[in-house]
Amino acid sequence: MANNIIDFFNQYFEVIPATTDELKNEVFKLRYQVFCVETQIFNPDEYPDQLEIDIFDQRAVHYLIRHRQSGAYAASTRFILPDANNPEQLFPLELHCKIDNLEAMQGIDRRSLGEASRLCVSKTFKKRKNEEHSLINIDTDWKGHFTPQERRVFPHISFALIACMIKACHNNNIEYAFSTLEPAWYRLLSSSGIHFTKIGPLVDYSGLRWPGLIKVTDLLNGVAEKNMDIWNLLTNKGRY
Repeated sequence: MANNIIDFFNQYFEVIPATTDELKNEVFKLRYQVFCVETQIFNPDEYPDQLEIDIFDQRAVHYLIRHRQSGAYAASTRFILPDANNPEQLFPLELHCKIDNLEAMQGIDRRSLGEASRLCVSKTFKKRKNEEHSLINIDTDWKGHFTPQERRVFPHISFALIACMIKACHNNNIEYAFSTLEPAWYRLLSSSGIHFTKIGPLVDYSGLRWPGLIKVTDLLNGVAEKNMDIWNLLTNKGRY
């Protein structure tokens, strides 16, 4: 059995860039299942084809996390890139949140800014049955039809989704990332050395969330100070 987080995670799960239409449809199907059926954040009647898609998907890179043994898709995320033709085009965070920490935004080249978005974990792979309305898996006592070893990996799915963001930033020369953060998610990230700067007040945007901003190098440095095992998972052992 693997002794470090990344090898242990890779025993049971794999991260798949959704680069084909078929894989993107798997992303949109999983998002429909999580956002429209499980958490009921969005009205399923607005998605008659059972694919949760919006206008930002066209300028985003997408990732899936697949459970190796079953082949089921456990989680998904996207990273929205700046508009290549018009970097001033707004991100979802800017459309739905008030930004009042203008100092944090100063000096950022919008061509090096992206947004982590649509992070979701299937109910099957969450830890607690009473977490069905939470988007992120952050607890430890879900009981299901998995081996104890597999259940030990489940908390790391959330960090694997952040690893997808790190890979997207590395591949697309992105230095800063927006994200909207549930308070519990914000606390968990902070305890792991990931310190998003709050750039506006708490807002009801698919649930209560803080608008946040982080420099990717600061994110990785903060994690490295706390836990090199998590750093290795986020960077694929320093490749990103």
